[in-house]
Amino acid sequence: MKNSSFYINTTLAIAIAILFYLHFSSKKTTALVTNSNSAVASGNFKIGYFEMDSIENHYEYFKEVRNALRGKEQDNGRQLAEMKNTFVAKYQELQKTAQSLSQAELNGKQQELSQMEKTFQNKEQMMNQELQNESFKRLQEVKKKIEDFLKDYNKDKGFSYIMTNSPDLIYLKDTVYNITGDLIIGLNSQYKKK
Repeated sequence: MKNSSFYINTTLAIAIAILFYLHFSSKKTTALVTNSNSAVASGNFKIGYFEMDSIENHYEYFKEVRNALRGKEQDNGRQLAEMKNTFVAKYQELQKTAQSLSQAELNGKQQELSQMEKTFQNKEQMMNQELQNESFKRLQEVKKKIEDFLKDYNKDKGFSYIMTNSPDLIYLKDTVYNITGDLIIGLNSQYKKK
C-alpha cells in the first residue's frame, strides 16, 4: 500500500509544482489577484486537506481492497514457494544420483532443471505484473470513490482545493481545515449503503 501513497503523493507534488509555476510565471497573476470576483480577493479561498493514512486505516472499502490485494500477494507467494520447493527437491535428487547417471541422462536432468527455473522466473514475473496491474486498478477505484465523495461534500463547504496531507508536501497546516473525519464518516456511510 506504500505504492498507493507514493502514487497519490507524487500526483499531488506534480499538481502543486504546476500550480506554483503557473502562479509565479503568469503575467495574468496580478489581474487575477486584483479581480474582485476571484475567491482570493473576496476572502473565500480555502484549502481543505485530509490525512491519507487515516483514510487507509479507517475507510472500510480501502481496507477491503488492501486485504484482497494482500491475499492475492500471499496466494502468489504460496504458488511460487511450491514451485521453488519442487525445483530444490529435483536439484537435490540430481546431486544424489548424478554419479550413477550416464552423461546423456545427466544432461537431460540438467535441461529439465533449467526449464523449471525459466518457468519459475516467467511465472513470478507474470504474477508480479498481474498483481501490480490489479493494485493500480483497485487503487484507482478507491481514488475515484474519494474524488466523487469530495465533489459532493464540497458543494456546501466552498473549498478551492482539497488535498491529501503528506509530510513531504505540506510544512504548515491549520487543523481547522482538516476534513479527514468528515471524509471517513461519509465514505464509510456510502460504502455501507451499497
